[in-house]
Amino acid sequence: MTNIVVLVKQVPDTYSERKLSGADNTLDRESADAVLDEINEKAVEEALKIKEAGEGEVTVVSVGPDRATDAIRKALSMGADKAIHVSDEALHGSDAIATAKVLAAAISKVEGFDLVITGNEASDGRGGAVPAIIAELLGLPQLTHVNELTVEGTSIKADRYTEDGVTHLEANLPAVVSVGEKINEPRYPSFKGIMAAKKKPVETLTVADLGVDAGEVGLGNAWSSVLEASPKPPRTAGERVEDEGDGGSKVAAYLVAQKLI
Repeated sequence: MTNIVVLVKQVPDTYSERKLSGADNTLDRESADAVLDEINEKAVEEALKIKEAGEGEVTVVSVGPDRATDAIRKALSMGADKAIHVSDEALHGSDAIATAKVLAAAISKVEGFDLVITGNEASDGRGGAVPAIIAELLGLPQLTHVNELTVEGTSIKADRYTEDGVTHLEANLPAVVSVGEKINEPRYPSFKGIMAAKKKPVETLTVADLGVDAGEVGLGNAWSSVLEASPKPPRTAGERVEDEGDGGSKVAAYLVAQKLI
């Protein structure tokens, strides 16, 4: 029996225009459509495959505002059993370290978990550090950038594909695994799954419920922040070169002027 925790995140749709808030340069989550991050769908799918190969339970854990419930319900409709949603205004602007502290505390609320599965990185931040920080905080082995995953009794084996070959990883459970985008193709929620998700339990917690000090989270306590941001300037018209036998020289002169050669 394997009890699995899957970390999921609601992010702005990559097909929407994403921008920062003018007030504090944090991500403006209200300006774009919000979806369950695609890499998290793959993490959920991998957890469900492990569950279906034996016995166990899949618990979804997410940190985010109230609207993140939509992403949680998507994971539940895929087949996860229950969820923990950490929602607290104090978390606004939290950096990777603070986010990992909160997630680690939420994971610890899941009694008897054997495995934590995450995506390699979220599409809105792309830091890729949270899984490793969580593993360090929980004192667990970490298997990162995983492309194939197998649970064998009380151990886990994984393959990581690189340009130089395949790296074989193995660890004892419990462990933290972050998966890559090529690990699987997530299933589509069925109508039955969507209806069932509405009745599955979602526990909503604050940082106080987790025993996390509010002075350790939020933008004011972040180790890093965005000081200034400006939109990308619009593309300007290119320069046309008339070739009268000296086109090559004109192109070269232009490249020299632009300090490209």
